[in-house]
Amino acid sequence: MIGVPRSVLWFLGSCLVLVAGLGLWQVLADSGAIPRAFFPGPDRVWTALHRGFSSGAMIGETLTTVRRMALGWALASVIGVGLGALVGLSPWMRTYVAPTFEGLRPIPASALAPLAVLAFGLSDGMILALIAFGAVWPMLLTTVHGVASVHPRKAEVARLLGLSRLAYAWKIALPAATPDILGGLRLGLTVALILAVVGEMITVQGGLGARIMIAARRFNAADIFAGVALLGAIGLLTNAALSQIEARLLRWTHR
Repeated sequence: MIGVPRSVLWFLGSCLVLVAGLGLWQVLADSGAIPRAFFPGPDRVWTALHRGFSSGAMIGETLTTVRRMALGWALASVIGVGLGALVGLSPWMRTYVAPTFEGLRPIPASALAPLAVLAFGLSDGMILALIAFGAVWPMLLTTVHGVASVHPRKAEVARLLGLSRLAYAWKIALPAATPDILGGLRLGLTVALILAVVGEMITVQGGLGARIMIAARRFNAADIFAGVALLGAIGLLTNAALSQIEARLLRWTHR
């Protein structure tokens, strides 16, 4: 008997669970146990998705949300990795700056939304600032940890070779900290998507977050579920893409 690869079994099992979940959802919606106005079945959600994509409106809104998420994540990545490497390389900064980071990190980015609105108005700048503040922490802290955890012997070799501080960071510390940095980048991407939606719900200026907010005001549950389903798909696909990049980079760094 020919063995079935685990990847195939995993895929088939995942599809079976998905189909069973959709079937149960449809049965519950049709049973009337929960009013369909609040709990539409998959059939109505699919109709809402088809209508949105056929008109082109949902395509534009999806691209807007992805663009904001990507820009905010990129900004947070530059700040988080750059500042994290700087702090990780300096024992003095880790001693005196790290407590400030620990004090700021627990602050929910959404709590700072009113300040962001005051500073940037109801604009893309406000959304990007919100994303950057919330998404920077996983990248910053994992970079600090990764760089600070580089084996001391590597630092000794760098000194013997006469490497400058910048050369040591670029050629030794950052490559050694790659697993930590990539993990932070993946966590930050999830935060970036969440805060992009939060920002869009506040500004109501395009994007899936604005679409969900408008649908809620109109009591259009099918459109709400359709928007949520799209956000789930975006999160799944972007996380899978980054996981593939992470796996390839880690194979390359361990050669």
